[in-house]
Amino acid sequence: MPAELQEGVIEYQLIGASEEGNTDDLLVSLSGRDGRQRLQALIAEWLRMENLVVLAGAGTSVTCGGKTMAVLERAILETVQALPGIPSKIRPIIAARLESSIHDVTSQTPAFEDWFSYLVSATLMGSAPESPFGGVQWKGFESPAQAELSWLVDKIGKAIFAECALTLPDTTPSPGLAGDIAPHLAFLSKLVVRDSNLGRVHLFTLNYDTLFEQALELLGIQYSDGFTGKAEARFDPSVYGLDVYYPGEVSEGRVRRFDKFLHFYKLHGSIHWHLRGNELRARHPDLRRYADYGRVGPAEKAAKLEEFAADLPAVGILPTANKFAQTLAMPFAHLFRSFQIRLSTPQTFFLVLGYGFGDQHVGRIIEAALMNPSLVMLVVDPNPKSGTVARIQRYKHLGKRAFLLTPTEAAFGRDSYKFATFDDFARSVMPDVRWLNDFLRLRRFEKQIQASERQPETEARVEEPE
Repeated sequence: MPAELQEGVIEYQLIGASEEGNTDDLLVSLSGRDGRQRLQALIAEWLRMENLVVLAGAGTSVTCGGKTMAVLERAILETVQALPGIPSKIRPIIAARLESSIHDVTSQTPAFEDWFSYLVSATLMGSAPESPFGGVQWKGFESPAQAELSWLVDKIGKAIFAECALTLPDTTPSPGLAGDIAPHLAFLSKLVVRDSNLGRVHLFTLNYDTLFEQALELLGIQYSDGFTGKAEARFDPSVYGLDVYYPGEVSEGRVRRFDKFLHFYKLHGSIHWHLRGNELRARHPDLRRYADYGRVGPAEKAAKLEEFAADLPAVGILPTANKFAQTLAMPFAHLFRSFQIRLSTPQTFFLVLGYGFGDQHVGRIIEAALMNPSLVMLVVDPNPKSGTVARIQRYKHLGKRAFLLTPTEAAFGRDSYKFATFDDFARSVMPDVRWLNDFLRLRRFEKQIQASERQPETEARVEEPE
């Protein structure tokens, strides 16, 4: 436990309904040590509930190079603006959008999701064979042709893919230290350590990236993601009904469940999904070619995007208001139905991380789930000034079942976005597990062996005569 968290005042607020029915901080007036103990005791108790459902949003990918929607918009539009083939009528539209105050909540400028929704709708209205419209008129600018609008939608989709082609960082921390391990590894290793008599973990994510899959495979955690097969998997939702067991004493009718297993759902699709005809397939691409994409400037991104744009598949659901309509089609209909079913299951702990409640169709499912009398929801938000606080206050009439973990305003003012982030929650707040330390020792040992194997080769090359 970090020294600054052992003494002094607790850096966190746990906002929820008090015994008097008000929405209060349940950790108020506690010291750092006592507040941390109470917080971890509550989380440990909730993690022992019969069913565990997790929803992970964009905030869970920030440490690994992911971007929140506001930052993602600017990165995408600056890249599109730098593309050499940008149509002349598209250029002023992008420039005006970049110059607008997109981060000013009092501005009349629509958010990126709304703006892109209009763009996609205009493209469909003017290009669909059954549409009675031949095009739309753009306010304040010479209206682009339908082919130019289609070009813009396609390039934005490609740029979204490239921005989300993230790779998990080096997984081996310093000797004896687990605090700097990749947060996905820490989170998943602590998530699956549950009593074998409890239900399996159901992890839902809205992210296109494959960081969770990379961490699951590195940790040796088996998972069901709705696909069957290895070479080129096919989507088959029936696999969510399967489980993993040791053979045990089969002849005596006894088997033992494999501990490290969970169900994994990607509600908005994934960068490794693609269509073959009318069939959804999954194949993980080689992400090494995209490793430097997020770290370069717009001009270099544009060049890279042109270089490998032809090989970029379409993402699952673009970030537009049309997402709700798109979820009515397979496989998204099944995934969202599974999300709704899991949240309506009795005795469920619902953990929300890195999500700002910006998706209306997701929000409606969550609010309906709060009618489940035995559901407990914990939202982790690193910004105490966000709208999530007001949202939790609106839920108080549903009982003492909705909680928000966020920094105190003093802690946020001193170290903004340090506490109650996904990284902080995974590494410091969640209870520790022993097998994570065993995994870290094994990884360090593997790297030592690799280094020793490379050393003789290096020495041999040095001793070769010129």
